[in-house]
Amino acid sequence: MPTSAAGNKATVPPRLALRRSARPRHATGFTLIELLVVVALIAIASAAAVLSLRSGPSAALERDAQRLAAVLEAARAQARASDVRVLWQAQAEGYVLRGLPGQTNPTWQPWLSPETRVRSSGAVALGPEPLIGPQGIELYAASQPQQRLWVHSDGLRPFAVRQPGEAGLP
Repeated sequence: MPTSAAGNKATVPPRLALRRSARPRHATGFTLIELLVVVALIAIASAAAVLSLRSGPSAALERDAQRLAAVLEAARAQARASDVRVLWQAQAEGYVLRGLPGQTNPTWQPWLSPETRVRSSGAVALGPEPLIGPQGIELYAASQPQQRLWVHSDGLRPFAVRQPGEAGLP
């Protein structure tokens, strides 16, 4: 095998020449995949921040409507299971449930938000029959009366939060 000494211009065997050229060069900068991963992480973090900042009358009204739908369904189930008539009625700062099993006094619950108001004035009957008539309660925010939600049931399906103008709403 030929050797190379200082000042000697010996040739390098082809086998070694290929090995030297096959070595990867050290890349500088970022790959496209790395950049896409960073952009995706930033997008997810910013979306989480925007969703967590959602507050105000519309979010408070949505929370009250979801809670009311859950309370009405729970009271409806208790009324059917105990074969008693349960009534829901709006009050100035909340609502009252009358006739729950094991209850001597009506249960008064305040709204989660002091902005929440009810346009429905009548009582909502929640049983004991398995099928009740169509029932709806309109909620709105005091500071934004145009912002409205309905907690509605057609009598067969459970109570659900609906937007004004959806099918089946007045």
